[in-house]
Amino acid sequence: MSVEHPSDRLVDGYARGDTDLPADELWAVEAHMERCADCRGRLAGAAADVPAVTALLTAVRDGLEPALDRSTPAPRRRRPTAWATPVMGPWLAMVIGVSVVAVLLDRTAGWTRGAPPVLLLAPALPLAGVAAAWSRGLDPAFELTAVTPRAGLSLLLRRTLTVLAVVLPVHLVAGLLTGVALAQWLLPSLALTATALALGSVIGVGRATAALGALWTAAVLAPAAALGRLFLLQPEHLPLWALTLAAATVVTLARRRAYTTPKSLR
Repeated sequence: MSVEHPSDRLVDGYARGDTDLPADELWAVEAHMERCADCRGRLAGAAADVPAVTALLTAVRDGLEPALDRSTPAPRRRRPTAWATPVMGPWLAMVIGVSVVAVLLDRTAGWTRGAPPVLLLAPALPLAGVAAAWSRGLDPAFELTAVTPRAGLSLLLRRTLTVLAVVLPVHLVAGLLTGVALAQWLLPSLALTATALALGSVIGVGRATAALGALWTAAVLAPAAALGRLFLLQPEHLPLWALTLAAATVVTLARRRAYTTPKSLR
């Protein structure tokens, strides 16, 4: 039965909780009330004349008002998840530890045959922090954070900046201690990080960082360890890294809406 606007009899009976109203009429009234504000107002007026309803409302109000008067609004706090996740701490500590080991290796070992370990590792280490910053498997609160209005590229950029703010100063000190030029590792580091974000809009940030880490191992670390040669890290390669950084930044901004889709969450 379809009710255009319930009659006063139906509204009054519904407010009183009459048990003799047909079930189909009750269902029709309830369905109509969900989408009709005027009839909900009629129902509120009818319920105000029912002693049992007014007594119940008065009892509830009398019970709640003392507690509400004693309560104070909770202080507004900034959500730390906008800039970091709990799992980022151990990962960043690991990255810093690897950087320290790279400095020690540079001072005490010759396994890279003249290729500075700091230079080989510094550009790729931020990838581990970026993976921890935006990964479904590593963030226990990921499902909740990913559906909030702040999720997307802006959240990913905040967390990436947190990673860089921790890692880059450590690498700066490591470079000063080992004599590695700043531009020689900083530009590739920023380019790899930006490329991870750009590629993450297509295959997911976690997969992008893993792929770039594997590519870096094959193209840079392995030849340096086996042959003592620096591929892609010579001064003449800096314009290529600058171009990569610029292109990855443009792609990231152009595909900013893709970071709210399931692909970017993998």
